[in-house]
Amino acid sequence: MYAKIAKWISWALIIISVILIVIGFMGDFGDGAVDTVLKWAYVLFIAAVALIFILEIAVSVSNNPKSLVKMGIGLVAVVVVALLAYVTASGSELVGYLGTPPTKSTLKLADTLLNLVYLLAVVAFLSIIFGEILATIRNKK
Repeated sequence: MYAKIAKWISWALIIISVILIVIGFMGDFGDGAVDTVLKWAYVLFIAAVALIFILEIAVSVSNNPKSLVKMGIGLVAVVVVALLAYVTASGSELVGYLGTPPTKSTLKLADTLLNLVYLLAVVAFLSIIFGEILATIRNKK
């Protein structure tokens, strides 16, 4: 039953996406078409993330209710890292930009996202390095 529902929802989303892309091509991807496609991409992304969280919570609660505490701790950690990136974001004005200046909130959000990307890149790099070191140490035993 649920597989059929998921299949129909997937087909509906694919059809809507194809229609929006065709409309974009017909309109030479003018400002309106690009905005529409980007907004649809945002909707799909938010829906995917929401479904992942909802399904993860449902599976965790049904299999092991105590794992919900670990998930809550992980969620709090993610929020703390995002807030730390927001607090450290400068939101300074663009240098040498001649167009319409973005708002302060847009600059702050862009700096926040850059800080998050930098932090996650460093964490990924260190994870690779330490993972290889630990694998080497474990294989020598």
